[in-house]
Amino acid sequence: MQLNIVINHMSNLMPLTKKKHMEEIIIFENAMFWTDSSETLYCRFNNDDSNSKLNYSKANLYIKAITKLCNGKPMPFLIDVQNTKGTFSISAAKLMANNPELLKLRISEAFIANTIGIRVLISTYKRIFNPITPFGVFSNLESAKKYSLEMKNMFYGSN
Repeated sequence: MQLNIVINHMSNLMPLTKKKHMEEIIIFENAMFWTDSSETLYCRFNNDDSNSKLNYSKANLYIKAITKLCNGKPMPFLIDVQNTKGTFSISAAKLMANNPELLKLRISEAFIANTIGIRVLISTYKRIFNPITPFGVFSNLESAKKYSLEMKNMFYGSN
């Protein structure tokens, strides 16, 4: 099993890119993005600072990672925010919701959240900034994966 590791110096976030067979993982300080053979984009955020705010420049770096991983192929996004506190700036929210590249790539969004605060934040974000992309909020990975697969099958017209 061969593992290739490349370190990119982007801002102070220093994402780490790993390739393992067909999987590729991009790791930032508080976020990790990867795809797998199911052609789902996984995002995991981990932040324990409730005063933290996702800003425009970090959101832009995340978008670059996502577009690289999707490589032009629309996918469902499975977003794990179970270990996350904080919020996002209005400019970051607008960028994530309306970026032309993401609009082409994002089939649906399945959020995994375990606190009422994060669930409210997601619902508010979706209602205000991105009411078009189908989404669901789940308490476990299996339910989120099932939803993502259903949305992918609907998008590509298969069972």
